[in-house]
Amino acid sequence: MAFIDFQQMSFHNLDCEINYWYKKGNSNDYIIFLHGAGCDHLMFEKQVSIFDKKYNLIAWDARGHGFSKLYEKKFNFYDMFNDCLKLLEIHKINKAIFIGQSMGGNLAQEIAYYNQNLIDKLILINCTRNTQKLTFFEKYSIKYSRNIFNCYPWKILIQQSANACGNAEYTKSYVRKCFEKMEKEKFIEIMMSLFQCLHEDQKYKFNLPVLLICGKNDKAGNIKKVMKIWAKEDDSCKLCMIENAGHNSNQDNPDEVNDKILLFLKE
Repeated sequence: MAFIDFQQMSFHNLDCEINYWYKKGNSNDYIIFLHGAGCDHLMFEKQVSIFDKKYNLIAWDARGHGFSKLYEKKFNFYDMFNDCLKLLEIHKINKAIFIGQSMGGNLAQEIAYYNQNLIDKLILINCTRNTQKLTFFEKYSIKYSRNIFNCYPWKILIQQSANACGNAEYTKSYVRKCFEKMEKEKFIEIMMSLFQCLHEDQKYKFNLPVLLICGKNDKAGNIKKVMKIWAKEDDSCKLCMIENAGHNSNQDNPDEVNDKILLFLKE
């Protein structure tokens, strides 16, 4: 019931009705939550209550997720990017703190890459680095990932995805419920589209404060390895490894993640 005091709102953009939840604050400071692939705004139900009343809070269901249904149109990462810019425009947000998990972290990175003036601080939870140099094996895995996804029966893919996302039964149950609302073809479409945001630029570094959060038990892709390298290569980034947490570390161990977020915002 964490979103009970939020107002559900929506806007239309690029053939999709985007639904989001908004809680007005006492200042012009905004925090925007961007969830992971296959999930929805409820991913952050254990985070939204920790912030004081000065913050305006926004959490959406990205296109193709939750209440933001895609029917005829295919999911496209940069349509989602455009949706986010449209949301900022609607609320006349000049600058915000972005908290993105996995896919949401990739989206937040792209906004920072192309429109860094829109971001005050960045909190990236269990996501890979958009500008990394991929190894041969990683490129090979991307090339054949659609075939791999297609080989799995949907029920097995749901179960394995839930197990990969969380340690806690709460997390696994949440992921299963989200994925069961999707069609297998739509899920694969979303996952394949995420590769659009990978563009090698080894010289790129953030020019703003960035908190990297990663569950110590994250086994999704190269995320755990990349986040450690990322923190060493970019002085703007501070890395926090979270105990007893997998890919959805903010759900597996919300207390530790929340403490790290609040400390980072105070710095």
